[in-house]
Amino acid sequence: MKLLETSNDRTLALARFAVGIVFFAHGAQKVLGWFGGYGFSETMRSFTQTMHIPAVFAVLAIAAEFLGGLGLIVGLLGRIAAFGIAVEMLVAVGLVHAKFGFFMNWSGHQAGEGFEFHILAVAIALTVIAKGSGAWSLDRVLSRSTQRPRTVPRSLTPREERAPFSASR
Repeated sequence: MKLLETSNDRTLALARFAVGIVFFAHGAQKVLGWFGGYGFSETMRSFTQTMHIPAVFAVLAIAAEFLGGLGLIVGLLGRIAAFGIAVEMLVAVGLVHAKFGFFMNWSGHQAGEGFEFHILAVAIALTVIAKGSGAWSLDRVLSRSTQRPRTVPRSLTPREERAPFSASR
């Protein structure tokens, strides 16, 4: 399997794009403070001091959301972006969400959020890892431009067909 190789599958592109938007928005909260987020320094403080996540893993989680989301939106290195997001979601379930059960906290009656969202994100990420970025992706453009063009054999003239090894060539 080549890293950038992908089909022209529009459904795959739609799934990739949707997950990319969701994770870019979450990453932008953490990196830039957009959409009601706290920004990079406060997110790092929360991850390292409150949740006791080592700084290197905190940075990787933030990068997976922000850069992985961007990568999925444009379809660049989609398999790598999807892998980062899948790993981050699995770690989030293990460290935070599993203890709250399956369901999200839609009604506000739970102490925290369950992991149903994470399962969906991992499933879509695994699809992108397996199948690539799909249609309308930079991966598709780049993989097509790096493939060796096929050489089409030229047609033989009638004389060459009769005497392919003659010295008159």
